[in-house]
Amino acid sequence: MPPLSAADRAALQQEWLALTRHDLPALAAARGWPIALDHCFARVLLDNAVGGCWYDAIPRRPAYRHATDAQLTAAVALARAARDGALDLPAANARSLQWRRARNGPRQAATRDRAGSLI
Repeated sequence: MPPLSAADRAALQQEWLALTRHDLPALAAARGWPIALDHCFARVLLDNAVGGCWYDAIPRRPAYRHATDAQLTAAVALARAARDGALDLPAANARSLQWRRARNGPRQAATRDRAGSLI
């Protein structure tokens, strides 16, 4: 993929923000999606665009500014597909959560006493 021009990159970033901050959250309730917050859409779409936890593939935050052109293009394509009903968003969310659980390993649940203090 040839590098995007500065104008094309800026337009893609603006589309990303519109999709993740406005369009997709506005559709969440009507479509029965398991997520509704902008940062959750960003997590799911970026994770699926890079095939794992995005912060393992994109070194700095905010991710949409520091993603490669190819990564951002893929994430926006997934966002468009979700908006258009062509992406199974619950399945994409499940994949994202699975990658994150695998990355973090099993965690022990903290035990609390009756007063709510950690034991």
